[in-house]
Amino acid sequence: MKRSLILALFSLMLLASLRPAMAQTNQAGPVYIIPIKGMIERALVYVVRRGVNQAVRDGASAIILDMDTPGGRLDACEEIMHLLSDLDATTYTFVNPNAISAGAIIALSTDQIYMAPSGRIGDAMPVMMSPIPMGGTQEIPEGLKEKALSPTVALIRSAAQRKGHDANLAEAMVRPEYEYSIGDEVICPAGQLLTLTSLDAERLVGDDEHPLLSRGTVKDMDALLELIGHAGATPIRIESSSAESIARMIDGFPLSGILLAAGLLGLYIEYKTPGFGLPGLAGIALLAVWFWGHQVAGLAGMGEVLLFLVGTVLLFVEIFLIPGFGITGMAGLGCILLSLILAMVQHYPGEPWYQPASVNPDQIERMILNLGGGLFLTFLGGVLMGRFLPATHLFQRLMLTRAVSAAEGYQASTPTDELMGLSGTAETPLRPAGIGSFGSKRLNVVTQGVFIDRGEAIVIAETHGSRIVVRHAIAPAPEDDNRSNAQGQP
Repeated sequence: MKRSLILALFSLMLLASLRPAMAQTNQAGPVYIIPIKGMIERALVYVVRRGVNQAVRDGASAIILDMDTPGGRLDACEEIMHLLSDLDATTYTFVNPNAISAGAIIALSTDQIYMAPSGRIGDAMPVMMSPIPMGGTQEIPEGLKEKALSPTVALIRSAAQRKGHDANLAEAMVRPEYEYSIGDEVICPAGQLLTLTSLDAERLVGDDEHPLLSRGTVKDMDALLELIGHAGATPIRIESSSAESIARMIDGFPLSGILLAAGLLGLYIEYKTPGFGLPGLAGIALLAVWFWGHQVAGLAGMGEVLLFLVGTVLLFVEIFLIPGFGITGMAGLGCILLSLILAMVQHYPGEPWYQPASVNPDQIERMILNLGGGLFLTFLGGVLMGRFLPATHLFQRLMLTRAVSAAEGYQASTPTDELMGLSGTAETPLRPAGIGSFGSKRLNVVTQGVFIDRGEAIVIAETHGSRIVVRHAIAPAPEDDNRSNAQGQP
């Protein structure tokens, strides 16, 4: 009895010791890897959101950002930060090898940071893009510098504080005048932006000898998985689809503006020319490609697609069914332009098309600049085409550019007044129209309603412009008949 009781107690203790390990194994979910490669722009938000949503649905235990970026748009960076906040899964950033500017801010929004041997992180001061196409970046005016730096500092400090990183270190990446030091050691002197290498970021500082920023340096993703305790896991990598890759190109600079301007220019040329032809088809096709890219990138919903289609249908109705260009055509252009504006606002799958993910003054300014730039390029293209296109060899082959005059012997049609009373024969049966032969002339003629067989004698009785009316040559004219009747009366 005593032995049985001891065995039972020992079994209960053994089960109790195994239960936490079993629970930990059951709770371990898959590991997701989301690439952050190249420029950070609004289209990348859609890829990250798709990966985060899928990881949450699958109960992932870890989400790793495989990062190599020189930076990018601050609004896209902020959207990605919001996607990574308040997740149950542990978030990691693998700096492989660059996390510059907006990339550094996103990295600070994750729980832990690891770096490749050649990794770099930092230099997050915002810059201003030149308003001139292909103008690159330019220095922020002194009067606007604090206005631009202050929200960025608040953004990067909040990201660092939320995830337990050093907020002062984060601020040193944004403010060049900020001196960052730990104790008596100056890590980054004033006048420099903080940018850390992998060795700098993993060095131990402070009395407690904690890592400055990076938890460690690893050579590849497999080494990182082993270091964070997921050596046996098979990671699920979120890859950008072909459609998303094309959409990122369409949404990026300068292709987005070129497509928009070319599409609007095609519609303008079609509006200025009669009928409907290649310029109109090309314009609608280019705008459709531009719109499709924004829809795939998550920047437009089905509402904007339908609005674009409604505008296109109204344009077709105006061009093919209604003469001139009036209210229907203007409504069609208005619907197309409105759909393009709405397509520049961030949308996510599953949310109403009229409810954007976020709208702020920067986005409104961007929409105005994009649309204004497209309209300006359209106007400029129209002026240049009107000025130089008629002189090109291709245009001269397609269009008649030489003027002709009566002095050179050209005339629109054969004069018909002198044909009155001319006699000839019917070269073809006249039923009632056909061809008559009058000496050396062959003319299209029509009878007064009677049929005349081929070879019969005819005479031209009337002419109305290019319409030549003939009758039988043997039949007397109506006035001759009246004169004969008058002479036969007693």
